Amino acid sequence: MYTFNSRVRYSEINHHKGILDLASIINYFQDCSTFQSEDLNLGLSYLQDKNRVWILNSWQVQINREIHLGDYITIGTWPYAFKGCYGYRNFIMKNQQDDPLVVANSIWVYMDRSTGRPTKVPSDNAGYVIEPPYPMEYADRKIKLPKDFMDYPDFPVMKSNIDSYNHVNNGQYIKMAEEFLPENSKVRSMRVEYRKQAVLGDRIMPRVSLEENRYIVALSSLDGSPYAIVEFLIDL
Repeated sequence: MYTFNSRVRYSEINHHKGILDLASIINYFQDCSTFQSEDLNLGLSYLQDKNRVWILNSWQVQINREIHLGDYITIGTWPYAFKGCYGYRNFIMKNQQDDPLVVANSIWVYMDRSTGRPTKVPSDNAGYVIEPPYPMEYADRKIKLPKDFMDYPDFPVMKSNIDSYNHVNNGQYIKMAEEFLPENSKVRSMRVEYRKQAVLGDRIMPRVSLEENRYIVALSSLDGSPYAIVEFLIDL
């Protein structure tokens, strides 16, 4: 497992409740996998030279315990499988007592940038060492959409939403979706399915559905097709 240590910053917390917010958790996880790739010389420069890119397909995040301002944390990640064009990667966030605060599964697609199509992961697993998967209940990567939604006003994709690949950063979709959660809700788990890439100038229409303690936010184009679907299981 690859790890790095950090401390929760004021800029990373939900200012209503003083806990590490979901988008910041995702940013920590994405930074961790990026650090591992860079340290293995398999990062941005390597992928650019190969004309390849890893595109995130889905998240499954389980929150075991709230994380507060000033907490010391260790973030870890490891790949546990490669199949065809897919890569499977676990993440974990622990406290100083080694307790798992947050655990996650993620699925990635290896893409050929020249064709815009998936391509097979190299036989050497692109240089990563496989480790056993984390013992958690693994959910389907696809999120079933409910029939009924409440539509909210659309908004434009801005420069601050865009990453180095010129599309909306994965964590930004989660930040957008969090806006529609009830004020005092506590998120127990989250799933995200990424369906297509939004770019600068696109408009995003939020479509929200509530089924008991299950919130689904479909961040969609104006024709109703989702860019990303975020599912929250919450306690009110």
